[in-house]
Amino acid sequence: MKKSNFYILYTIMKIDQDIIQRFKVIGIFTLQFYKITTGTMLTLFVPQACESDKKVIEICTLKENYENDELYHQVTMYWNGFTFLCFMMCYLLELKRENWAIKYLDIDNNRPDNSLKNIIIHEPELDKRMDRLNKYYFYGFVGTSFCYFINIVLMIHILVNNYHSMSTVSCFVSFVLLVNMKLYNSLNIGYQSVKNDKMMSAFMNEFVSYNVLDSDYLESRGLTDLSSSNRP
Repeated sequence: MKKSNFYILYTIMKIDQDIIQRFKVIGIFTLQFYKITTGTMLTLFVPQACESDKKVIEICTLKENYENDELYHQVTMYWNGFTFLCFMMCYLLELKRENWAIKYLDIDNNRPDNSLKNIIIHEPELDKRMDRLNKYYFYGFVGTSFCYFINIVLMIHILVNNYHSMSTVSCFVSFVLLVNMKLYNSLNIGYQSVKNDKMMSAFMNEFVSYNVLDSDYLESRGLTDLSSSNRP
């Protein structure tokens, strides 16, 4: 009876841990969504100069930036939108990858980060799935980085022609730096995961690597701790 109660308590704690991890992912994604929106739609959110009805140069409103019918401005705004969609596709891959890792893998601080590759080889389907997710993730962000580079180059012409004040430059630099930090972290995570055959988390406060199989998955397959077979 005591063993049964202990198992129930362990199961509840395990479910709660998975739920906590998912809530962390959702919270961080919400913050990053705002950062990516302002950092890609630069034609809308970077302060620009507009002439008011009183012939006074003022900062354009979001509506004025959106309704600007200058051809170059329109083309740049459409590219901003395309870049934003590229980021959203990458975020969908990132969320799918993280959800898969939470479901099938776990984090054991008593084991090295690279121990997973010696364990997951006993589960070929999981191994292949992990490799595909890591490659999609890495190459997705490589393509998005290229699109964002073009985004920045196109925006420079607008900064020169529609310069209002130092707020124009400071906002542009701040938005670009925030997005580039995200790109750098994601590319590093993807590269390390592909190169070293592991699953690094993209949403934990301190980037961690899932290094063992999830206990719920092992139990559903009637398996024991596969890592024990790799111990001397």
